[in-house]
Amino acid sequence: MIDIENLRVTLPSRAGNVNILRGLDLHISKGQKCGLIGPSGSGKSTLLMVLAGLEPPTSGRVEVAGQDYGLMSEDDLARFRRQHVGIVFQSFHLVPTMTAKENVALPLELSGRSDGFQVAAELLEEVGLGHRLDHYPAQMSGGEQQRVALARALAANPPVLFADEPTGNLDQATGQAIMDLLMRLADERGTTLVLITHDPELAARCDTVVSMRDGKIDTAA
Repeated sequence: MIDIENLRVTLPSRAGNVNILRGLDLHISKGQKCGLIGPSGSGKSTLLMVLAGLEPPTSGRVEVAGQDYGLMSEDDLARFRRQHVGIVFQSFHLVPTMTAKENVALPLELSGRSDGFQVAAELLEEVGLGHRLDHYPAQMSGGEQQRVALARALAANPPVLFADEPTGNLDQATGQAIMDLLMRLADERGTTLVLITHDPELAARCDTVVSMRDGKIDTAA
């Protein structure tokens, strides 16, 4: 489902080029859950951005769901993400002026689907927020907002889901509930999951744990 080969990301700076990712090779199979751990600055979030098609690599090959990113234009990548990639961020990134239902339906409406609100209501019910359809983000707790964000990420039933520190802004009990929900939904849907986390215990819930350090893969188990 995900294949990267000799992946490099180098960014310019006043002091010279900075090597963020330094020749990564990684394979993640369809339906596999991969936990990505490492200290701050190790390149985890940059890797996720590249895999999600949000940041171009400097060199190397990136293939996700059978598509080689190097052969796709920006418009191609945008269309691909709408159908094949879901992303859950630490900071939720909900639209504050939209209700929970409107937030979840948004990517479906942008892709031209006419059943966006119906699908959104069903997904919010599935994540335990059937009673919050018409509430705005400011009217919900952090855990509820992250459930909305998870429902939005799964709205198009993407084969690949990326989660970047999805429990980072939540207390321990709420974070545990979100992780339980994330794992259950990924299992039920057969979704390939890439989870970025600083918590080795959360990463250990995945099928594979990959550790990064200084822009390289340190260990894979």
